[in-house]
Amino acid sequence: MSSAAAKPILYSYFRSSCSWRVRIALALKGISYDVVPVNLLKDGGQQFSAEFKAMNPMQQVPALKIDGITLSQSLAIIHYLEDTHPNPRLLPQDPKKRAQVRMIADLIVSGIQPLQNLSVLKQMGEKKTEWAQNCISSGFQALEQTLQHTAGRYCVGDEVSVADLCLVPQVFNAERFKVDMAPYPTITRINKALLELEAFKVSHPSRQPDTPAELRA
Repeated sequence: MSSAAAKPILYSYFRSSCSWRVRIALALKGISYDVVPVNLLKDGGQQFSAEFKAMNPMQQVPALKIDGITLSQSLAIIHYLEDTHPNPRLLPQDPKKRAQVRMIADLIVSGIQPLQNLSVLKQMGEKKTEWAQNCISSGFQALEQTLQHTAGRYCVGDEVSVADLCLVPQVFNAERFKVDMAPYPTITRINKALLELEAFKVSHPSRQPDTPAELRA
């Protein structure tokens, strides 16, 4: 089998929100793939191995081997999947809605998640939970306000988009760090609706090959 025809391989960690975004996209688009787990905690972090660094110099998950190339960065991967597997569509055709989807995705991917990422929390020591709560709460205040103008059933209107793929893993992180979600009813409502969809269920951290037994669904 040629490398272009081989089954895609996703390098993933069960609890990585960036990996989860890509798992949702693969599930929505019906793309079958193999998983190679990369444990971000074991052995000092398997992402720091020479083998993995050669594949992704940023030493982060996810990475996806697909169609003879290796891609990193979750949104770059999702945009490639969107370009090569356009159905179902994850970016609206309407330019204004498409811009809103990208705006919300960027708000989460650039403005919230990196600030509470594992590499940052390691530097925060005993204050890591407080730091994560503050970063997420600050971002969610902006996100809640934004969604009040764009949301239908989901983040932008009534169709699942890239914005929704970013929202659900970030809410999971918020709950993990015990962020009070009461001030964010729109975020909470959309998250609940999305978690009812099969693609979001099968990609959930509690249902991955590397999910620890005590955290399995």
